[in-house]
Amino acid sequence: MQTLVSLANKPYNFIHHSMQCKCSQMVNMSPSVPCSSKPRVVQNSGPARPHHAAPTEGAQKAGAAAMARIEGQPRPRAQTSQDAIRLQGERFLCIQQLMCRLLQGSSVKDPAFLSVTGVYFTCPLTGATLTKSEREVHIKEAIFMRFEEDAVEASIMMVHTFNKDREKVKAAVDIISKYIENICKNPTEEKYRKIKLSNKVFQEKVKTVEGSREFLQAVGFQSIMLDVEGQEESEEFLVLMEHDPEALEVMKDSMDRLQRGEPVRAQLDHQPQTFRPSPNAMRFELPPEFYNLTAEELKREQQQKSEAVEKNTMLRTKAMREREEQRERRKYNYTLLRIRLPDGNILQGTFLAWDKVSVLFQFVRDSLVDGWQPFELVAPGGHKLREAQELALNECSLVPAVLLTFSWDAAVQADISAALLKPVLLKNIQTLG
Repeated sequence: MQTLVSLANKPYNFIHHSMQCKCSQMVNMSPSVPCSSKPRVVQNSGPARPHHAAPTEGAQKAGAAAMARIEGQPRPRAQTSQDAIRLQGERFLCIQQLMCRLLQGSSVKDPAFLSVTGVYFTCPLTGATLTKSEREVHIKEAIFMRFEEDAVEASIMMVHTFNKDREKVKAAVDIISKYIENICKNPTEEKYRKIKLSNKVFQEKVKTVEGSREFLQAVGFQSIMLDVEGQEESEEFLVLMEHDPEALEVMKDSMDRLQRGEPVRAQLDHQPQTFRPSPNAMRFELPPEFYNLTAEELKREQQQKSEAVEKNTMLRTKAMREREEQRERRKYNYTLLRIRLPDGNILQGTFLAWDKVSVLFQFVRDSLVDGWQPFELVAPGGHKLREAQELALNECSLVPAVLLTFSWDAAVQADISAALLKPVLLKNIQTLG
């Protein structure tokens, strides 16, 4: 790559003049005159050149043949400054495209050599282990299956999970809550028990939110075609038949559940693994899922690297450095952390880049036999992490992969000689490649 860049940075006429020198040497056979990339200026008046031996007959024929070929070709027009700029831009673009292809190719690694095969999640409804691409479809299917058991709960899950715009969800929930509150306050008023589906508010605020109609039907509303005064054709209404006080209390409870509802999200599976002591503990090969780089950001990587030297020589303010650090942290969605234990064994887990430090401590604690005992985690450079820190892992520079050191708190160090992992983890201990 360095060779490619250095060649691309040569003057455009470098090769052209070199060929001219070679051809000139073949004709003149003047070995004592060095070949130069600069054109030689010939003075008509000046000291006579030193006499050189005449070239051989074979050399003269070869030189004459070469000159004949060159003179037989069409002569290129004189190069202008605009041509030079254009060619320089083309060379730069060519190099950038090649480097981008190399960067893209470097992110595709043989799965056999990866430190972790991928990023996995657990469905909170079924307990199934899912890949990143499987999450959304699996959760939707699980919610639809829940209708057979509890239609109200399933419809609440739909409202809060299937709609990404939280403001629209809130607006729809507020209107549905108003419907139910009016019915509970005026149980005998028929007008509050009917929702005209062509109503503008319903069309714009409720119908557009997936799961809203399912919820209304789950709490007792039925679809009925009713005549409308002044219209020839009937229209569809959602109508709630008369309920006793107990049924109305159940409806109010369903409304409260709707208001407190949360999206159903697959939980990151830390995929705990254990490894024997190994000199490869600091060797990490990560799959593409760990990175948050778009194709355009990937193309800018080379440009950022080329600017790194210049940036390091500049006097930058603290604010500038912080912005660069934040930009760097946002490149990663996940982080792979390894913890070297006192007995040399290594515990590994996958985390969200924005997980709090306390999540890491809880993961380690859950993996140890004596996890209830106080312990410390030391990051590279000797920085001690504190469980009470309200900092994310990426804010502590623990992305995209880091080896940490575990040590028992000094108060219990004398009583515990090693951090013993739970038998279920030691059963599948592996060797780092």
